[in-house]
Amino acid sequence: MTHHAPDRASRLKSIFGGSAGNLVEWYDWYAYAAFSSYLAPHFFPKGDPLAQALNVWAIFAVGFFMRPIGAWLMGIYGDRRGRKAGLTLSVTLMCGGSMLIAVTPGYDSIGTWATVSLVVARLMQGLSVGGEYGASATYLSEMAGKERRGFYSSFQYVTLISGHLVALAVLLVLQAAMADTALAEWGWRIPFFIGGVLAVGVFWLRRNLPETQSFANRSTAAEDKSSFGGLFLRHPREAALVMLLTAGGTLAFYAYSVYLLTFLSGTGAFTKQVSTQISAAALFVFMCLQPLAGALSDRIGRKPLMIAFGVLGVIFTWPIFTTLESVQTPLAAFLIMSGALVIVTGYTSINAVVKAELFPAHIRTLGVALPYALANAIFGGTAPYVALWFKDQGMERGFYWYVTAMIGVSLVTYLLMRDTRVHSKILED
Repeated sequence: MTHHAPDRASRLKSIFGGSAGNLVEWYDWYAYAAFSSYLAPHFFPKGDPLAQALNVWAIFAVGFFMRPIGAWLMGIYGDRRGRKAGLTLSVTLMCGGSMLIAVTPGYDSIGTWATVSLVVARLMQGLSVGGEYGASATYLSEMAGKERRGFYSSFQYVTLISGHLVALAVLLVLQAAMADTALAEWGWRIPFFIGGVLAVGVFWLRRNLPETQSFANRSTAAEDKSSFGGLFLRHPREAALVMLLTAGGTLAFYAYSVYLLTFLSGTGAFTKQVSTQISAAALFVFMCLQPLAGALSDRIGRKPLMIAFGVLGVIFTWPIFTTLESVQTPLAAFLIMSGALVIVTGYTSINAVVKAELFPAHIRTLGVALPYALANAIFGGTAPYVALWFKDQGMERGFYWYVTAMIGVSLVTYLLMRDTRVHSKILED
């Protein structure tokens, strides 16, 4: 059955609905990172603060390793039952994970069960985000329309960054409004309650979204059903491309954003509050750049932007981190972090649409989600832990070379692949 393309008003409404839900999902995900320093003493036994931090970031990484499972299960679900169905299921899991973190007693009260509860919550959130990325990236790319697909699909990362910013904003408000002791004892629970309540609202919002035309027009032949084997046996090149183009991009993003917040406060030059303010300001600039770069890709293609990220990332990652080691003023730290995020915009602004344009509709959600989640689990989610491991071994600068090398791997991929704007497999008719 063929559906007519939506008019401009319907298209904008759908993109807004999908984006708003994505924002809440990523707020819940990043609240853990923003409040990690408060979670560490609550969920783990007293001891070495560095060991507690490693434990917290290890569980952060565990959540990423659930993302491929979520991508696999909900990618198939979204390809067979619809993009809207996948979006609704993912936010339900996220709500449960956030509420579990909010209500779990501390290690002093229930011992290791507190740690177990935190792990379970992050596993639920990992499943959720694993499905969310593929479903939202596919939904926004299919709803966008050919001429402005790069622009509209860039809002997938706008809302991802917005979720991060909202989490940081909640942290800043609580730091300003509460005494440090109160925030450390119980105030850290507030953002997770907020996330759970917002997720309930998103559940009802997503139930009323229209389905995409591409899903309605997909092949329903038995041999074209979305499956793990169908992806890697029939589309091995595209799956490998997604993993390789993601590896350096996701590592750079987490190194330049999530880890830099820990890095700035760990150098001794800035307090946690000032580091949070620097990070929030740089991320706001980063967020505003995404639609501009997405629109540029609609004019000149996706490939030039990715190559620009690769080249600049290889050249400047080492100088960025080594300069931040000795920076003394918040303005200088903000400018350097903003410059790093400008570089990675060449990847983040268009990564969703590039992946969606590689696959036919009947397997698109799974194709976007699963290889991306695998690369994200290996390289993105482990970034803060690997950085702290290098630091614990007395080789902190080894992490800078690691990030540079992985960006180089992705750069080779960008140089060799075709431009998906010209060779897109998203068919609207």
